[in-house]
Amino acid sequence: MADTVPGKAWVVVFCGTAVNLCLGILYAWSVWTGSLISVPKAGQLITEGPAAGWTYLTNAEAATPFSLCVIIFALLMIPGGRIQDKYGPKVGAITGGLFLAVGCIIAGLMKSYGGLIFGFGVLGGIGMGIGYAAPTPAALSWFGPHKRGLVAGLVVGGYGGAALYISPLAAYLIKAGGVTYSWIFLGIFFAIVVIIAGSQLAKAPAGYVAPAAPVKAGAAPAKAAGTLVDWAPSDIIKTWQCYALILMFIGTTQSGLLIIGNAAGILATAAKGIAFFAANAWILASYGGLINALGRVGTGMYSDKIGRDNAYTLNCLVSALCLFLLPTIIASGNIFLLFVAVGIAYWQYGGGLALMPAYTADFFGPKNLGMNYGIVFLGWGLGFFMTRLGGSIKDWTGSLTWAFILSAIVLIVAVVISRVTKRPLLEHER
Repeated sequence: MADTVPGKAWVVVFCGTAVNLCLGILYAWSVWTGSLISVPKAGQLITEGPAAGWTYLTNAEAATPFSLCVIIFALLMIPGGRIQDKYGPKVGAITGGLFLAVGCIIAGLMKSYGGLIFGFGVLGGIGMGIGYAAPTPAALSWFGPHKRGLVAGLVVGGYGGAALYISPLAAYLIKAGGVTYSWIFLGIFFAIVVIIAGSQLAKAPAGYVAPAAPVKAGAAPAKAAGTLVDWAPSDIIKTWQCYALILMFIGTTQSGLLIIGNAAGILATAAKGIAFFAANAWILASYGGLINALGRVGTGMYSDKIGRDNAYTLNCLVSALCLFLLPTIIASGNIFLLFVAVGIAYWQYGGGLALMPAYTADFFGPKNLGMNYGIVFLGWGLGFFMTRLGGSIKDWTGSLTWAFILSAIVLIVAVVISRVTKRPLLEHER
């Protein structure tokens, strides 16, 4: 059978990417905190500048809406997946997107710490969890295993790449009209985009059979082969492979978030003798955002060619090596090597977010992928432990050296898990 899919399949892919380009505002959070943080003035009313009318926040207060958003995002992926599976991706994407849009508008109008917690933290987290659960399963339902990595990478790449445009856009809006204006503008913009793009999402119709990989004479069969059985969520939690995937997700997430959470500080430390980089430490974070997005698409592509396990192993082992070397690189002040090592960490993190939905579809089928992936996605939420632990290690020792080493060891353990984990087989498949 020719490797062709209906044009609708690619419409779903790119509209799913557009939805995620809105939901990915999470990665641009620091743009707003820069205008609001002042520890000496915390609690005082801001009387001038783009944040006039707001109150100053401490670093801990500024981190709370972000952390709350992440936790609620991870927890809502399971009910979000259920909504996608039962009512369809249009309902999930539009509902989630509108929760986020309304949350942004409320955050802007309330002009308060409580407004940020409720608007961005609670409503934003709910919106991300419900909305993010919809596009990827819908897109993957149109494609066979030999395309799942690429398709998952393209769709989730929107979430990873969102900071590339939201960060400068938000900075411009804050400068042009103030903090409140920026939240309201983006809320309205997101609502328009998710309604238009979300309305184009659709799962493959009943009875649709995804095209198989083209087989050339004498060629080996495709390596990214998946199950022909659609597992129910109640059944996958009875398999040890489900928990292995969660542990693998924790592995890819923890190392990436350790770097993401400390990128600016890492560059500031390594570039102490270089005035430009010391004054513009945000450059490493922006560069990382680009590599994060590219890693999702790139890893997805080569996982279709060399297999999920090989792609996972390659990403994690190279990233572990870089983590082991990071203390030496930072101490040397070699900016080129620093960008290489940090770039690999971002690539690995982004790659994990393309690999894990593809793994889940390969193991448990595409029909119930929304809720099944929501269960596996708990590993992403649990992966945040290393960011907090890294902060504690830095407080205790004065550096992140032991955090890097511990994170690398976790990655190696995750690789071992991936090598012994194969998709579950029912009796008739054996």
